[in-house]
Amino acid sequence: MNPIVESLYREGNPDAEAVDKFIQQNQFPLVEPGHVTFVYRGQAQAVHLRSWISGLDTAQPLVPLEASDLWALTIELPDKSRFEYKFEVEENGVKQLVLDDLNGVLAHDPFGANSVCQGYGYERPGWTLHDPTARSGSLDTLKIASRSFRDTREIQIYLPAQFRRNRTYPLLIVHDGLDYLRYADLKNVLDNLIHRFEIPAMIVALTQSPDRLIEYTGDERQARFLCEELLPAIAAKFPLLDDSNARGLAGASLGGVAALHAASRYPKLFGQLLLQSGSFAFSDLGRHKKDPVFDPVVRFVNEYRNTPYPIAEKIFMSCGIYESMIYENRSLLPVLQDQGMQIFFEEARDAHNWENWRDRLRQGLSWLFPGPLWMVYE
Repeated sequence: MNPIVESLYREGNPDAEAVDKFIQQNQFPLVEPGHVTFVYRGQAQAVHLRSWISGLDTAQPLVPLEASDLWALTIELPDKSRFEYKFEVEENGVKQLVLDDLNGVLAHDPFGANSVCQGYGYERPGWTLHDPTARSGSLDTLKIASRSFRDTREIQIYLPAQFRRNRTYPLLIVHDGLDYLRYADLKNVLDNLIHRFEIPAMIVALTQSPDRLIEYTGDERQARFLCEELLPAIAAKFPLLDDSNARGLAGASLGGVAALHAASRYPKLFGQLLLQSGSFAFSDLGRHKKDPVFDPVVRFVNEYRNTPYPIAEKIFMSCGIYESMIYENRSLLPVLQDQGMQIFFEEARDAHNWENWRDRLRQGLSWLFPGPLWMVYE
């Protein structure tokens, strides 16, 4: 048992006042080097920790603590780890997923919110937080009547602070760009890294698909849209550097698949790729065992692994070691390296979530787009 929990019982079974004091004096979950203890307070038939860590049981039972309404579970956790979780609480035969009321640290995604476990030594990077000294970029809107999709796409465009029409800028196109804004604090990251001269002032196009399970799984229409419609439209409206090494594609999960697929269909058009936890499903023998939505992904990745070729100058890849896609990312790495492309691969003690991807952005962006070597005074 966690030593802090043990201290609650040193003078015998605790009363309600002692439990209240215990709750008030501690931060939850209880973190120590190499371990973390989850505590739930409430009446229930059963309580389980529901975490999204590949390799661990999805549901791990908390143990009721004697003479109290507390439940606890201690698990091993390497230092500087981070993952998201909920409690599954069973009452009267009904199971319900709930947030950890004792833990105020939350992460959000398109499906709602999760409680966050920050292991010993983990700290949220300061460059992901709003910095009042960093000049703020702005968001513009670009509408494109797409021939590929036969509809109109609305793209948000990040323009750096002090944007000037008489200067030219690198361009990064980001899949799920609005989600990167909402859940990975992308605007804070861009403002801060540009302010610190860690990356150049750059233009970032934030795309968002209405049907990413189709359009981001190796869809030829998506590749055509990005390369034949979106890129020319941005170049017509904004001053871009005319250099493939100043153009990049980015995406996480299926967005990483879409970025790699588009780059493979238009080799060297984009010199820089940022691929985070790419869902690069493939099969070496027989049929893959994933959802049928991955069928086109497997066809594309199998095709590329069988006949690989250079598609960009530099590729930054990141993946959490607590997510199931770590095997696929590790397997793709040597295939890309063998084509002579520069590859930076970063593994993190995290899982498949937006804050994992957020925490890797500084390394990825500054490696792909190094900051200016001189300062311009106005």
